[in-house]
Amino acid sequence: MQAYMMTRYGDASAMELRDLPEPVARDGEVLIRVRAAGLNRIDYKVRQGAMRLVHRLTLPQVAGSELSGVVEGVGDGVTRFAVGDRVFARVDKKKLGAYAPYAAVDAALVGKMPKSLNFADAAGLPLAGLTALQALRDELGVTAGDRVFISGGAGGVGTLVTQLAVWMGAEVATTASPRGEELVRSLGAATVINYQKQKFKDVLSDDDGAFDLTGGQDLSDSFAILKRGAKAVSIGGLPEPANVRADFGAAPLVSTALWVAGAKIRRQARKRGVDYRFLFMHPSGPGLDLLADLVDNGELKTVTDRVFPFEQIAEGFAHLEQGHAKGKVVVQM
Repeated sequence: MQAYMMTRYGDASAMELRDLPEPVARDGEVLIRVRAAGLNRIDYKVRQGAMRLVHRLTLPQVAGSELSGVVEGVGDGVTRFAVGDRVFARVDKKKLGAYAPYAAVDAALVGKMPKSLNFADAAGLPLAGLTALQALRDELGVTAGDRVFISGGAGGVGTLVTQLAVWMGAEVATTASPRGEELVRSLGAATVINYQKQKFKDVLSDDDGAFDLTGGQDLSDSFAILKRGAKAVSIGGLPEPANVRADFGAAPLVSTALWVAGAKIRRQARKRGVDYRFLFMHPSGPGLDLLADLVDNGELKTVTDRVFPFEQIAEGFAHLEQGHAKGKVVVQM
């Protein structure tokens, strides 16, 4: 089979199509014939080496974080899935492997696809959907009546966070370009701030929670709009030592370096009386089942920006890295 592999850390030329043997399903695994795969910011950040301090991959390695497809085989001990099932997954963060015609995935990380979705739309749901769900439910603890701020609401994660927050009963404020405003309003955002003309910290105040998707100044500014005692969660800032120890078994030296690097942002949060957390999303089959139910019940819809043929995956990443995608970018086998 021909897979899209990361051969080294670096620019786009560090990834290329190569021929590999097809994988097999080992104990506890599901062999999936991949029909589509999502492209994500984390995928090219890993390629650039942004996660190298936290987790160094064994290269070359098949890249890719999420997929949809059909079960081709099951390993010993797997009873929940059968050949022919339509499934989707956020694959193991240490193994990756979605950018290939076949992938062997731990069955605990696999969910049954929403019945109402095609493969392309389903492929863009696992990573962003689980990120959104875990940030709102597990970290922010959003409840009905909360006012929640989301930076970058028109992106792949932002479109799902907005909908899930509304489903939980929250009032959502977000930032978007003029081109993205209509989209995020259609997903339920009550307040949309044009980041090209206005700073959200000059508009919002006393919010109950913030989910930062963009990092940098947006993360710092999010502290200023929250009530004292509120919580801010980010996937755009620096990982915290506790995250990397728990998720990747990072060495003490790495944890110390991250502690020093993140000191400024922690001071800013403390000064504002805000509880700050960095989020590493955890792959989860049960989480995917919940997302699938929400989709099939009409509570959640996927937003796909563009679908590229698998052979044009490099062009897909070039489009994604321009930073203007509204929704998810997907490749289809």
